[in-house]
Amino acid sequence: QVQLVESGGGLVQPGGSLRLSCAASGFTFSNAVMKWYRQAPGKERELVARITRAGGSTDYTDSVKGRFTISRDNSENTVYLQMNSLQPADTAVYYCNAELWIGNYWGQGTQVTVSS
Repeated sequence: QVQLVESGGGLVQPGGSLRLSCAASGFTFSNAVMKWYRQAPGKERELVARITRAGGSTDYTDSVKGRFTISRDNSENTVYLQMNSLQPADTAVYYCNAELWIGNYWGQGTQVTVSS
């Protein structure tokens, strides 16, 4: 079955960096558009970044442009989110999402807390 397992979250000070990973299994990874979402307490889940199947195109929500970078390694079935210059407003649970023709699949999420 499809599995997405996120890792790399944690507590970081403002201005710091984290790298999230999402290990995928149970499907052909290169067939999936991969996305990172986040959900802060009391807020709706929002799309943070998106990367196409071969990794040739990426998109970001405005608030993270220039600070976050999404990438993927199709040989390792893994998608990454490099997060730099983190701000308290980035505090949220971050979710990995795989968009396949048969449906959308979600990981369990990883908590990112930005605080001094």
